[in-house]
Amino acid sequence: MRQREAPTELQTLYIDFDAFFANVEKQDNPALHGRPVGVQPFDSEHSGVIACCYQAKAAGIKRGTRTKECRELCPEITLLPARHDVYVDYHARIIKSIEKHLVVEKVWSIDEMECDLRGFTRQQAINIARRIQEDIAKDIGKYVTPSIGLASNQLLAKIASEMEKPNGFVVLHPRDMPGKLLDVPLEDIPGIAKGNLRRLDDAGIWTVEQLLAISNKQARALWGNIEGERLLTQLKGFSIIREPTTRRMFGHGRILTREWSYPDRAKECLRLLTCKAARRLRANGFYARKLSVSLSFTDGQRLGIERQFSPSRDDFRFVGEMSEAFTAMVKASRSKRIKRIAVTLHGLSKPQETSGDLFTWREDDAKSKAREKLSDIMDGINAKSGQALIHLGPREEPPGGYAGAKIAFGRVPTKEDFVKPTMKRKKKRLQSRA
Repeated sequence: MRQREAPTELQTLYIDFDAFFANVEKQDNPALHGRPVGVQPFDSEHSGVIACCYQAKAAGIKRGTRTKECRELCPEITLLPARHDVYVDYHARIIKSIEKHLVVEKVWSIDEMECDLRGFTRQQAINIARRIQEDIAKDIGKYVTPSIGLASNQLLAKIASEMEKPNGFVVLHPRDMPGKLLDVPLEDIPGIAKGNLRRLDDAGIWTVEQLLAISNKQARALWGNIEGERLLTQLKGFSIIREPTTRRMFGHGRILTREWSYPDRAKECLRLLTCKAARRLRANGFYARKLSVSLSFTDGQRLGIERQFSPSRDDFRFVGEMSEAFTAMVKASRSKRIKRIAVTLHGLSKPQETSGDLFTWREDDAKSKAREKLSDIMDGINAKSGQALIHLGPREEPPGGYAGAKIAFGRVPTKEDFVKPTMKRKKKRLQSRA
């Protein structure tokens, strides 16, 4: 592990938005101002909240609280289905507002981002951060509030951004360290999971002050790997240089509503997710050698299958492999109702790393190239039109929509992820079913 010299000035600004999904809904709808709001993955009495505003939190609601319990804890709460395309639009506007002052060096998630402060004095950095907060209120709205942390590295700046939520502003300057850091509970420090807490407890370490007193060697031993040493190094104010990460997979998962829990509907949803993952794979210039499908059934049973094949990038190959895996698992399952589905494309390689399969017949290879070309044409037409004009098989969005375009930590969907079937095609499909 390489590390730099200990900084003497602020180097990182970290922005963490408060209750982002719920506050965007408030900002977008004046009727919600002053009201407790929760956001669900889809509109269902059997769902749970994935985000809630601070008024709802004060009533005891938290992520995962079921709809019925939300209404019992907070009868006046408004529960809304998530609108991922709206949140992505707000995210883009936020980046634009921030970059009037600083370049966003890294987007950690849709509501967390990092900027570089190197070259600025303490007062200059504070002034810039204050102007960013003011401009976000002016450009985006007063309900979408950012909490900002300034420190000598990303970890400390992130911790600082979480100290005084909502709409917080905390500076952990190297000259003042450890200072306020000593008041942070160990469980609130990113990188300290429940298992780490148990090992720290067994070692008699219950506070940040005690943690800072151990050696790098002890930290590595407590974590069982180098991550303990890295965490301790950053808590002491140093920045660490990590090797660039390599993309390892493209995948999507989804919890199904009751209507979509039966095999025929679940398979349709899984096909949509597979095609979405394939589109992202092609957009990033990869081939995949493996496809994994996992199913969780309503009786608690979990099954998974991994299939291997020659390097591929077309929808036809991936949907075919998915279909065979899905059919085999449903046949082997005890229950025929499915609670959750997931598909992953992995075993990735770039074109220059992908050599021809010596055992592939020439006509099979030609068929594969034709399917790749067709998949590229479909991607191009859909991207240009902003709608899913062409797709493999019928396309009906499951409840909640956004098949394959859900927001996850570390990934912000693009506009292309939200293309929808045309109204004309949807009407024809409905008529044919009738």
